[in-house]
Amino acid sequence: MFKIACYGVRPNEVDYFNRYNKYNYKLTLIEDLLTHENVETAKDQDAVLLRGNCVADKQNIQKFAEYGIQYVFTRTVGFNHIDLEAASTYHMSVARVPSYSPNAIAELSLTLAMMLLRNTAYMTNRTSKKNFIVDSQMFSREIRNCTVGIIGTGRIGLTEAKLFKGLGANVLGYDVYQSDAAKEVLTFKELDDLLAESDIVSMHVPYFPGQNDKMINADFISKMKKNAILINTARGELQDNQAIYDGVVSQHLAGFGTDVFANEKEIFFKKYDEQQELPDPTVEKLISLYPKVLVTPHVGSNTDEALSNMIETSFDNFHDILTTGTTKNAIELPKVAQ
Repeated sequence: MFKIACYGVRPNEVDYFNRYNKYNYKLTLIEDLLTHENVETAKDQDAVLLRGNCVADKQNIQKFAEYGIQYVFTRTVGFNHIDLEAASTYHMSVARVPSYSPNAIAELSLTLAMMLLRNTAYMTNRTSKKNFIVDSQMFSREIRNCTVGIIGTGRIGLTEAKLFKGLGANVLGYDVYQSDAAKEVLTFKELDDLLAESDIVSMHVPYFPGQNDKMINADFISKMKKNAILINTARGELQDNQAIYDGVVSQHLAGFGTDVFANEKEIFFKKYDEQQELPDPTVEKLISLYPKVLVTPHVGSNTDEALSNMIETSFDNFHDILTTGTTKNAIELPKVAQ
């Protein structure tokens, strides 16, 4: 029986892993993310299945090789947590899940935007403390009177555009590739024009190391419409936390919502005491601006549909490579000197 150690399996996900195990793999479901400290849990396994923020660096991949593991798969779209050179060196196969329910991320983006637009976090925080006075902060715009700019109009961005258009918003888009499907839903603009015209700006672009690091910087924010809302559920590396903090404090930005941070594994999925300082002071500063800044701990894909897609595709990846020697979702590994 093929044995897979699955990491980062939350308690609510256990039933899904068992339900979709149609190939009858022997699953070892581990709640913790893979680290240097718990890598020995992969002993006696044939494969590992990771999620984002698992540590699959050279050190751990070398351990996998010692354990006889040949398959290092991830149930995520991104795979930057896997050292591909090390995987190539130790003759590992690597595969990913190239897509899952776009609604999962799009709905979270829309929710964060609407919470900031209607000031719901501000209001419910006050009423939870028995303060029912209506003040000027509770006044808001209606979404049908707003323009929403979607940066990155792939599957997720386009899905969010459709959701906003369904609510009556005027929707703009920016993408280097302007698909016909997107043109039916939104109006493409140059980036600077989109920023200048949008009341809500939502990010859905992939992260390319060394190319678009801190794309959301002071210059980007200065080009945004005053009193606009900024949402990032894509990648934390795209945002300059200090610049966003300055934008909110100066009231150039009405609010900011994010599901991601750079180096987020140092913060997310852990519980800190309220008085305990976070490892990243810029994140500390941002969360201090609640409820103008809303942070969710990378839960965009944490839905029933997305989880089902991730698990089914991952199990299919294993089945394909075991029966045919390859999978369409394999990641091409770099060639290394032997």
